[in-house]
Amino acid sequence: MLFTDREDAGRRLADALRHLAAHEPVVLGLPRGGVPVAFQVAHVLGAPLDVIVVRKLGVPYHRELGFGAIGEGGVRVISDDIVRRSGVRQADIAAVEHDEEAELVRRARRFRAGRPRLALDGRTVIVVDDGIATGATAAAACEVVRAQGAAHVVLAVPVAPPDAVARLRTEADEVVCLSTPVAFSAVGEWYQDFSQTSDEEVVFLLAQAAAAPVTRTPAAGAGTGTETEVEVDAGGVRLAGDLALPEGAGAGAVVMFAHGSGSSRHSPRNRLVAAALNRAGLGTLLFDLLTPAEEADRANVFDIETLARRLADATAWLRRRHPLPIGYFGASTGAAASLRAAASPDADVGAVVSRGGRPDLAGPHLADVRAPTLLIVGGRDTMVLELNRAAQAQLRCENRLEVVPGATHLFEEPGALDEVADLARDWFARHLVAPAEAAG
Repeated sequence: MLFTDREDAGRRLADALRHLAAHEPVVLGLPRGGVPVAFQVAHVLGAPLDVIVVRKLGVPYHRELGFGAIGEGGVRVISDDIVRRSGVRQADIAAVEHDEEAELVRRARRFRAGRPRLALDGRTVIVVDDGIATGATAAAACEVVRAQGAAHVVLAVPVAPPDAVARLRTEADEVVCLSTPVAFSAVGEWYQDFSQTSDEEVVFLLAQAAAAPVTRTPAAGAGTGTETEVEVDAGGVRLAGDLALPEGAGAGAVVMFAHGSGSSRHSPRNRLVAAALNRAGLGTLLFDLLTPAEEADRANVFDIETLARRLADATAWLRRRHPLPIGYFGASTGAAASLRAAASPDADVGAVVSRGGRPDLAGPHLADVRAPTLLIVGGRDTMVLELNRAAQAQLRCENRLEVVPGATHLFEEPGALDEVADLARDWFARHLVAPAEAAG
């Protein structure tokens, strides 16, 4: 089994863990790579997300051999057998613990940004990583979680060697692993994209999960939650989506999210923006412009004509069901698809917002866009900023370029994405809701 990236692995892992949703679990991600996977699991299960910070205690002259582990809250797990057989002195144990405790505290503070650790007493706890090689860290995490009061410990990973899984079944009450290849040499070989996860990404995902937990419904039309899974008909192609319409008086307009290269409807960044729009009374539709099979070919995410045609077909599908003003929010290549779709002669789009987008990929069609367009770029995303300035010069509609100071391409800096959400909310409120109210 090959995973596109950690986001894809998390979605697939979440499907295998749905049976645990009724137990109201807590999801813990092992930093750093396990947190993006855990984020998707927590989202699908409607569970709180936290990080599990553990430090393995290694024998001083043989660091790979662990004689124990420590976790937050003063948890200390020591193997007396290994201590005895390795001849580790009490002074050595104290010195190793002291060093690792300092690093544990530093990482926990860094990742949580001041938020308290989630209580695990009596809870079902799902420990998630992006894969397992030896299993030493995962085993330590399970021991620490159990010592912190967890009643039922589940270890969940996308991929691991069979022998490691067998050993870990003695550490966890349940082990869920999607793939156990015999020919296993490294976790990264089972991912198309296994780029390093930064500390900033971990901080962002944890903050997003803490600030905007999502309550999901299992299928279209089921339940009374604000978000419903739908199947979008885009010219005969069935695309998975999540539709959120405010309760009560209803939405004044709906914003469709066109995701770019390497992203999907599960993108935590776009979901943060969508949550801000929902709070402002706007509906949102997050959906994938490509099928899973199409996403496997990277060339498809740069096929702007196909993406734009899918977006236009999906717009017609949405309008038949909810005759409301519609806007587009595009990121990366999704911004080009949004502008290309909005440039069509029969397009009826009220406003477009681009986040860190590539509007230049819409080419000569930029001059045909009639919808008011807002381009948002990070101040430190210099190459994309220049591309946006060049694209803005070709627009003939009402438009504005907003530069978020100090922000990089993914707007990971504290407060940067919140500013994006505020700018998008105000733009759509002005150009989608206000005109509709005036017409009414």
